[in-house]
Amino acid sequence: MKPIISVEGLGKSYTIRHEGQTPYKSLREEIFKLPKRLLSRGAQSQEEFWALKDVNFDIMPGDRVGIIGRNGAGKSTLLKLLSRITEPTTGRITMRGRVASLLEVGTGFHAELTGRENIYLNGAILGMTRAEVRRKFDEIVDFAGVEKFLDTPVKRYSSGMYVRLAFAVAAHLEPEILIVDEVLAVGDAEFQKKCLGKMEEVSKGQGRTVLFVSHNMNMIRNLCTRGLLLREGIVGSDDDDIVRVTSAYLQGEKNSTAQWEADAPRQMDCLTPLSMKIVDEDGAVVSSIRGSRDSLYLVLEFELHEIVSSFTIGCVCFDQEKNELFWSYATDTGEGSWPKLRLGKNSLKAKLPQGLLNKGTYTYHLLASYHFIKWIVEPGKGPSVSVDIDGGYSDSPFWQSTRSGLLAPTLEWEVL
Repeated sequence: MKPIISVEGLGKSYTIRHEGQTPYKSLREEIFKLPKRLLSRGAQSQEEFWALKDVNFDIMPGDRVGIIGRNGAGKSTLLKLLSRITEPTTGRITMRGRVASLLEVGTGFHAELTGRENIYLNGAILGMTRAEVRRKFDEIVDFAGVEKFLDTPVKRYSSGMYVRLAFAVAAHLEPEILIVDEVLAVGDAEFQKKCLGKMEEVSKGQGRTVLFVSHNMNMIRNLCTRGLLLREGIVGSDDDDIVRVTSAYLQGEKNSTAQWEADAPRQMDCLTPLSMKIVDEDGAVVSSIRGSRDSLYLVLEFELHEIVSSFTIGCVCFDQEKNELFWSYATDTGEGSWPKLRLGKNSLKAKLPQGLLNKGTYTYHLLASYHFIKWIVEPGKGPSVSVDIDGGYSDSPFWQSTRSGLLAPTLEWEVL
């Protein structure tokens, strides 16, 4: 089977002009900038910036590919090249099918035309006859939920209405390749879920190819079967294991690992944090586990410079979407079982919850405070360590690798 998209040696460069390169200048500007130009003679007045460089990949029919990366990594540039909005500087793109793309709000529709007219216009651009578009028309309108505004120019639509109609058109007019950018973030949660379901349907049920860009790793993991990670215009990772690719992205974003050590320990009130790590039963540092049933521990090392009765230390857990899942302090239990801290170096170990967390990447941030008085280390602002949980929760044939919701506990059920 031939790839539906082949990209070979793809590159896109732009010329960046520096100060003094504007086409129109005043005499005053010329006079005042003359000494500066004389002093910097020989300096480059413009430079070439490569948004993408030597990008290579093949995508097969039916693939659902998540394209991820930081802002400025080249994701939108790649989609514009694949959508034929702009031309590459180097390399070649081979597309074997019709392409429908949903990029930033404002592209794809003619602002002066009504919603109805834009539906037919997009169908014509895809090479469909008016009769073919008419057969899909009711489905598009029903999906978008804009029936009352069909004969209103789209320039009067809200951004949410615009995106709903644009996605409905792109998904229902049967292109072989559907390209969707972060624009779905404009829609509400219910519509986003509806769109993800539709993209999965057209890919699995109809064998069409989906390319999806998002900063929401939950959406990427739920929809995509393959990940393409861009870093500064080059392919950093291309893998059929979507969890591995998204974890690599999140790890780079957080600049955090399963172990943290202070390069230059810094005192904060009575506390100097020294290290944090996530370990297994044997004390080995762990960054990834298969399932959340394995025993894991969070180990904190720190120095205390004063014993203060109101002092407490612990952690806060965030998922990859920065949802705050839970806090835990060393003083959460009865006072008689609190750890006896001492002046100087201390080490604490806490057992992390088993069989509770969903598939994903979890980050534990250090917390420290004087109870009800003031923060020493605020939530989300201190040192952190991360662990990746990669499915494998249950032997049940009905268990999915990722469950809906933030958590995925396995409760014990019995007959009464």
